[in-house]
Amino acid sequence: MVKKYELVSVRALAERVNEYVIYAPEIAKHCLAGQFVILRVDEDGERVPFTICDYSREDGTVCILVQEVGYTTALLARMKTGECLADLVGPLGNPTDLSAYRRILLIGGGIGSAVIYPQTKQLFGEGKSADVIIGARNEGLLIYRERFARFAKNLYEVTDDGSGGRKGFVTDVARELLERGEKYDVAFAVGPLPMMRAVCRLTAEFSLPTVVSMNPLMVDGTGMCGCCRLTVGGEVRYACIDGPEFDGHQVDFDEAMQRLRTYKTQEEEHMCRLRGAL
Repeated sequence: MVKKYELVSVRALAERVNEYVIYAPEIAKHCLAGQFVILRVDEDGERVPFTICDYSREDGTVCILVQEVGYTTALLARMKTGECLADLVGPLGNPTDLSAYRRILLIGGGIGSAVIYPQTKQLFGEGKSADVIIGARNEGLLIYRERFARFAKNLYEVTDDGSGGRKGFVTDVARELLERGEKYDVAFAVGPLPMMRAVCRLTAEFSLPTVVSMNPLMVDGTGMCGCCRLTVGGEVRYACIDGPEFDGHQVDFDEAMQRLRTYKTQEEEHMCRLRGAL
């Protein structure tokens, strides 16, 4: 019998990027595109948020993608199929709401591309197939290419080094589409903060409304700790309860990037301890 929060599948998609399918029937029953979970690897572990990349109500599973960048993600990378997480909380955050729009441009950068996959699939089911741009440093990091091809109206792939798709950045493709007269009602972007900032600067030139999904430092997921606060439109907002999606043209990305670097020194120390360097 499958155990609660058991890793039903652990699959390497790229170097230091793993896909985890987790048995969590109550979460799978209620989650929607755009929402996230918070997990702990063990009882002494920190609480870390991950956006749900896919789910199956029939199988009672949710899927997340994790890039190994810090202490907890390194611990998670050591786990194998059949092992169980200490706990998993969700679904958290507000689901994506693109119901007011007809023509939609989805833009994903790095493993953030996987985060726009549920929206792509959902829009296809609603008869509103979206144009999708996915980008990464190299071809090995272009995530879910075959899945996107099934549901996107048009799929554009781009890599920094030109090893997959065309050479360049997601903003290069987006600019070309907009300059040649493609009409969109909204853009939805997910990825590293510098990438989302660049997308928002571009879409502002064309007065194209843009939604971004923010994934700042987070602890409790209920708005009480204040760790995930952002400045949006000059006001404080909390990603866990007010988001995680916001008007990208109102987000203070510079502040968000500065806050993300707050505990970089401590994180590096923990990684050294994990690897036995200290």
